[in-house]
Amino acid sequence: MARSAPRASGKVDVVETLPLEGVVVADFSRVLAGPYATMLLADLGATVIKVERAGSGDDTRSWGPPWTETGSAYFESVNRNKRSIALDLTDEQDRKAARELVARADVLVENFKSGALAKHGLDYASARELNPGLIYTSISGFGSKEGADLPGYDFVVQALGGLMSITGEPGRQPMKVGVAVVDVLTGKDAAMGVLTALRHRDRTGRGQHIEVNLLSSLLGSLANQTSSLLTTGISPQRMGNRHPSIAPYETLRCEDAFLAVAVGNDAQFRALCEALGLLAMADDERFSSNAQRVANREELVRQLENVLGARTAADWQQRLTAAGIACGQVNDLSGAVHLAESLGLDPIVDPGGGSAVQVRNPIGFSGHDSAEVVAPPQLGEHTKEVLGWLEDSEQPLPPISSRRSST
Repeated sequence: MARSAPRASGKVDVVETLPLEGVVVADFSRVLAGPYATMLLADLGATVIKVERAGSGDDTRSWGPPWTETGSAYFESVNRNKRSIALDLTDEQDRKAARELVARADVLVENFKSGALAKHGLDYASARELNPGLIYTSISGFGSKEGADLPGYDFVVQALGGLMSITGEPGRQPMKVGVAVVDVLTGKDAAMGVLTALRHRDRTGRGQHIEVNLLSSLLGSLANQTSSLLTTGISPQRMGNRHPSIAPYETLRCEDAFLAVAVGNDAQFRALCEALGLLAMADDERFSSNAQRVANREELVRQLENVLGARTAADWQQRLTAAGIACGQVNDLSGAVHLAESLGLDPIVDPGGGSAVQVRNPIGFSGHDSAEVVAPPQLGEHTKEVLGWLEDSEQPLPPISSRRSST
């Protein structure tokens, strides 16, 4: 995808192409983790060809509400900048087209049940024979060994993987996170694996098989909580909004609402005490170090909330921020988007074509502009042009655009 001419000013000129331009991704994935990974690659310039079941397509096309003018908001959230072809892998001609796509792709991403693609000649061993340089990426719930037959849904992995056990209030029901965060984390791991394997192929000419799974991505993402278990042998428990190793690092009650306050060291705690008119607390032996504050958290919070309760959360946010204290009211998503806009982060992009506006790819580069955003495709929207490209190796794919006639 060509970009605008290089800028004349600045330390780094904007280049004319996106970093993954020329990389072809055969996307056999559906639902969230795989499509999220391939969308990230598409945002970086890769040509992503989404292979969907003829007739029904990706499961998430029917997941709603909410709906946009053109389909499911869920589906559209992770499928921009892609082409869609509709194939029936039980049909010989369609299976032949799928294999030709694999032969011409740089990357394949799939999240089929273990062994399901082998009967179509699209498993890794078969794909490697077709294309030795292929980066073949498999996403599963629990890996390809003993857990190969277990269905992998984010909600279940949040339960089995321990995330629910540390989410929610003590003594209350374990809670999932408010988004399919394990799918998203796994999608990011998959995309990072692809980029690493492409770099390896640049040096060696060899492709390889990448495997990521939801459970491993979750355990790796639990970071200090997993480390705590491995260090002490004791599983961390639910603490609500409190941090197991830092205090105060939690929501504190103000006059009208809660304020999230994050104090990471003794100097910040002294600044907090000064802003609250509680300098004596900074010199109190019970609160003189972070370890002491954690040990005496209940009394610490009681004294802080006695003062915070005299003013609104908005007032305290302004005062404490001015004093260099990290804090903030608990926004809803609308407030979060407005905050990002007010900070000049330009969080929203409009793909047009009847699709809803979307969240911008969070990665920014000094060397090139962001990709032009193309609306998520209708089912089979690009079947005719992609099949034509597969039949004629000299025929280039035309620039991607939305709302072509489907086949």
